[in-house]
Amino acid sequence: METYGYNHPQSQQNQNSQNGNYKSQKKLAAGLLGILVGAFGANKFYLGYINEGIIQIVLNIVTCGAASIIPFIEGIIYLTMSDEQFDQTYVQNKKAWF
Repeated sequence: METYGYNHPQSQQNQNSQNGNYKSQKKLAAGLLGILVGAFGANKFYLGYINEGIIQIVLNIVTCGAASIIPFIEGIIYLTMSDEQFDQTYVQNKKAWF
């Protein structure tokens, strides 16, 4: 079947994961945002979780910044996951917390 220059994203993703060179486009940025400026919900906003980002800001205001440990831990979790697992969990399945 002719695709006329269009490759289905899922088939390209499967091809990259089979070759072993899968690279997430959002993992590094989301992890660093969570570690460095997660108190402002930057990692949540970057991943498209607007409500969770607002909740993170409110939690930090209410707890006088003590809740900033949550995005710090999330940033570490993001960076220690494989790229494919990160994309499947947080980009495709939209898992909001941890």
